[in-house]
Amino acid sequence: MKRVVRAVSAGLGLVLMVNAVFMACVSNFNVGFVMTFVTGAFILTFAVNFDKINALTRCGVLRWMKYAVYAAVVFVLSVIVFIAVYGYVDTVTYDEDVLIVLGAGIHGEAVTYPLMHRLDKAADYAGKNPNAIIVVSGGQGPQESITEALAMERYLIKKGVSGDRIIKEERATSTFENFSYAKDMLDSHFGKPYKAAFVTNGFHIFRASRLADIAGLDAAHLHAKIAWYTVPVSYLREFTGILKLWVLKK
Repeated sequence: MKRVVRAVSAGLGLVLMVNAVFMACVSNFNVGFVMTFVTGAFILTFAVNFDKINALTRCGVLRWMKYAVYAAVVFVLSVIVFIAVYGYVDTVTYDEDVLIVLGAGIHGEAVTYPLMHRLDKAADYAGKNPNAIIVVSGGQGPQESITEALAMERYLIKKGVSGDRIIKEERATSTFENFSYAKDMLDSHFGKPYKAAFVTNGFHIFRASRLADIAGLDAAHLHAKIAWYTVPVSYLREFTGILKLWVLKK
């Protein structure tokens, strides 16, 4: 049994470390890469020193420290499972007045795959709800030649969404700002109560919903998929985002 635990742990640790390095090479850098690499290194170290760790933690304070680490791992996994399940339950009714597409990184002027999935979902929504306007929200960050909003607008127009239906919000640098700035624009645009929804990747739905509430925007949600190889980085990064939300409320 010990050999199985060591082998599985070592394999998982190596996979996470390789995944972090791969994602850092093909995507804009973010804290998820660091989280994934550190987690992988921690698991691999545990596997290599499995017998020594068990011997040192059989009694006393170290034993309770070991249990605390196990509890922390269970907590992290529980949060990740919760946000994964939450993110795959859509609440849109396709009669909303506006759909907000939350920005994500771009390479130069090209949308990344996570953002592409959000935009594909937005284009599908636009076809099912032809009366809704589409807000694309995102400013310009490192490694980006134009604003995310402009890149998103261009992509949606190529997908057949009329430019007359698209409103660009080009200042936001965070999810909270996505909602805050978009709400200011929509309040001015409609001048009356309106129904809103937003689209983002499934792992991001829970935190985005809470941030929409904090920004004062009552919005339904629609999830977009992610590629399987981005799962570790995406969910570990999102876990840190949720911790920040709980502490800073934004």
